[in-house]
Amino acid sequence: MSHQKKPYNSVYIIGISFISALGGYLFGFDFAVISGALPFLRQEFLLDPVWEGFLTGSLALGCIVGCLIAGRIAEKYGRRPGLMLAALIFAVSSVAIALSTGLTFFVTMRFAAGIGVGMASMLCPMYIAEVSPAEVRGRNVSINQLTVVLGILVTNLINYFLADTGPDAWRWMFGLGTVPSVIFLVGVTWLPESPRWLMKAGRHEQAKAVLRKIGSPEFVSNTVTAIEKSLTGEKKLPFRAVFEKSVRPALLIGIVLAVFQQLCGINVVFNYTSTIFESVGSSLDQQLFETVSIGIVNLVFTIIAMSQVDKLGRRPLMLIGSLGLSVLYIVLAFLLQIQAAPGLVSIFVLLAISTYAMSLAPVTWVLISEIFPNKIRGSASMVALISLWSAYFILVFTFPILAKKLGTYGPFYLYAAICFLGFLFIKTRVKETKGQTLEELEDNLIRH
Repeated sequence: MSHQKKPYNSVYIIGISFISALGGYLFGFDFAVISGALPFLRQEFLLDPVWEGFLTGSLALGCIVGCLIAGRIAEKYGRRPGLMLAALIFAVSSVAIALSTGLTFFVTMRFAAGIGVGMASMLCPMYIAEVSPAEVRGRNVSINQLTVVLGILVTNLINYFLADTGPDAWRWMFGLGTVPSVIFLVGVTWLPESPRWLMKAGRHEQAKAVLRKIGSPEFVSNTVTAIEKSLTGEKKLPFRAVFEKSVRPALLIGIVLAVFQQLCGINVVFNYTSTIFESVGSSLDQQLFETVSIGIVNLVFTIIAMSQVDKLGRRPLMLIGSLGLSVLYIVLAFLLQIQAAPGLVSIFVLLAISTYAMSLAPVTWVLISEIFPNKIRGSASMVALISLWSAYFILVFTFPILAKKLGTYGPFYLYAAICFLGFLFIKTRVKETKGQTLEELEDNLIRH
């Protein structure tokens, strides 16, 4: 048995982390599928810029509702039922979108898919963090970001191959989301409940049974003691505790980083790849090929970031990312403005994606999961995530409208300015968090 060599069962932990992280894969799917489908949807539903933005952004509005629902379900019924509900919503909405006959029904179902995405974005990292021993928690939570990126890449590849199948290609693009949804649903039925939640619910024997599968008898007793200790002082705090004076600095940083991660503009590149490349004369085939190369670069640099976030630290990565994006956007905007060759535009789009994938993409999620005090982490994370999805909606809703008024290049000058402001905020307000326990971070926060 591997238990003798290590205090915990690595294979089992990685197994349950990967199954839970399939929620991240579905998040990546729903996020990316729109990029390949938009050229077809514009013709199918005769979209004007406002409807194009609303159709794309309706996912984010669903995400906000999903975050609100997920928190309640996770506290009352456990993490596992929440994950099962998210999987079921994914499966049903994928089929419904594929069969849509009108614009209103399509947008409604994309909103429903967003509820699943919002639930997964909150529950998957939370569940993984709660079943992982401290030494491997950072790496395991990063698995979720990895599956999001894999979901984006695989979806872009499938879209690329489906594009030649005729005007109904978009139906297949969305409908195929049913396959990973069903795999996720079946996988979740096999997951154990979070031992932390079981202890909180007073089901101590069940919690110990789950912990025995995860690690050695010594690991079980140490973990049970630690959970009991953390729960003794944990009385149910009212939601308004999130806005108390002592917590406000951390909440402000969490909200600003969440909003900045979206308003930095990169998701315009993910969601509107076809629009950007169409503006410099690329064919539909070239546009969809660009989404594939974006997916590959995104994956490679996410893996690099996972290996660096605990070595280089959070702050340097965020500073490099925000300043780097600001410079790259100015160049990109200029190239789009002068109608440069698609190949040249592609190089700067991929440089922007790689910069984001190594910095703001994973590090923002890591910081949001670290900077809040233990007793209000759930509520504060929910506030930060709702801010994040609201900013995502604003970004993708406004892009087609701004692009029509200012030209496709115009909004990128605006995103360059936002990135520079983000750089100044990180430089003056964000402190390094690597190598500190959550409790140490909490002490530092209270002292500042």
